[in-house]
Amino acid sequence: MTFLHEQQSPPLLQLDGLSMVYAAPVLQDVHLSLQAGEVRVLAGENGAGKSTLSKIICGLVTPAAGAMRLCGAPYAPATRAQAEAAGVRMVLQELSLVNTLTVAENLFLRKLPRRFGFVDYAALNAAAVSCMAQVGLHLDPATPVSRLGIGQRQMIEIAANISADCKVLILDEPTAMLTGREVDLLFAQIERLKAKGVGIIYISHRLEETKRIADSISVLRDGLVVGTHAAAAISIPQVVKLMVGREVGERLERPAPRASAISLRVDKLRRGDVVRDVSFEARGGEIFGIAGLVGSGRTETLRLIYGADRRDSGAIFISGKECAIDSPHAAVRQGIAMVSEDRKELGLLLPQSIRVNTTLSGIAKVARWGWLNHVKETAIAEKIGNLMSLRASSVEQPVGQLSGGNQQKIAIGRWLHRECDVMLFDEPTRGIDVGAKFEIYKLMAQLAAQGKALVVVSSDLVELMLLCDRIGVMSAGKLVRTFARAEASQDAIMEAAFSAYVDTAPQTVPPTSRIPQ
Repeated sequence: MTFLHEQQSPPLLQLDGLSMVYAAPVLQDVHLSLQAGEVRVLAGENGAGKSTLSKIICGLVTPAAGAMRLCGAPYAPATRAQAEAAGVRMVLQELSLVNTLTVAENLFLRKLPRRFGFVDYAALNAAAVSCMAQVGLHLDPATPVSRLGIGQRQMIEIAANISADCKVLILDEPTAMLTGREVDLLFAQIERLKAKGVGIIYISHRLEETKRIADSISVLRDGLVVGTHAAAAISIPQVVKLMVGREVGERLERPAPRASAISLRVDKLRRGDVVRDVSFEARGGEIFGIAGLVGSGRTETLRLIYGADRRDSGAIFISGKECAIDSPHAAVRQGIAMVSEDRKELGLLLPQSIRVNTTLSGIAKVARWGWLNHVKETAIAEKIGNLMSLRASSVEQPVGQLSGGNQQKIAIGRWLHRECDVMLFDEPTRGIDVGAKFEIYKLMAQLAAQGKALVVVSSDLVELMLLCDRIGVMSAGKLVRTFARAEASQDAIMEAAFSAYVDTAPQTVPPTSRIPQ
């Protein structure tokens, strides 16, 4: 493999010797350059330093050492606002929308159109409709962001940034919650920005996807840049080997589940127009997948089963018995666990330690007479951390200091010591690197082998086809088709996902409540 030689023209962005240290070195003497109109992919495992490097560039973190130059001039932003004023913008992996504001207000929060000293909402909403159309969204611009699903919020954040004038655009896992159609729309906009001379730094664990748009790929491992290559000159297996320092297999050997009793059955669940008479069943030992476009009702269906939202009608049966599930607490008492798609808002206590977060779902197991047994807590947290291949200094490290992928591992791991027979997973590998992803797959396969019923929502069709025994496809709130493992193909699933959409009229979104976990 040949290293990418620097082009003759001066770089748009130059990074010289950037270093950063927290409890341990996170970045070590990083040198990179980005040309105008170039898409540079940053690849690496969780904790490799990708997000920290991006946050330094966009002013969220000050480096311990090193310097940067933008358009040939010294560049050292102390805040995100300073970076944006210089033309550097970033779509963070953890979204930064204001949930209490509308879609339109979030899109133009820093530049609200005014008339006679007041916000011109007619102009604002018209501009928002045009902005959303760039990424294929057709929402009422007056909809509060709190009423949107995480995938729709992701598209709003992307739309807000690609519509602004910028020199450098950083995209951190922008497609983690998007389906093929949304990804295609985003990539079309990236090509438009490239043609305008915008330099793009693109971070994603979906390596096959990145090869579609990358001009160059830089691989980070343990805070070091271990290679920079022209995208056309390096294969995906070679990138993976650089990332993890070893070969990573892409097969999941999993026998077909043995015939067993039905653990979960949902019958004609309904909530407004978002979930419409959805029925399916999952047996012990089975992994049942749910596919569909963003906004098709996948997440909302899991929320109804978990009691996070009240259903208008329908019934939920656990082991053949109808259960009155009207809250997450009631769901957990019936043996239902859920891993939310939004770990930052709904899944974790970021200021608290790994120990606290890991044992939170089963306090009774680590307490006696109202007192917590910290020794037992620590033992459980360490055991689950080892099982999940967690990267952390100790179980006392605050979860907020971990990479997004390691945070997601804790969100999943916290349920492993609680005896739940039904486990709901909403985007279980969002933000998780290729090496850790297969560790999660194997763990989920082990849970199924123990007789648990798993229901998995994912925007990654390859993931669903790899994991699941059956895949149900939702379209416009309906479960329109179910595929057996041998029948499933990406084309067939996508055809079913579009089948119930007859127009692109503005969508209305019912109110949702938070999932307390």
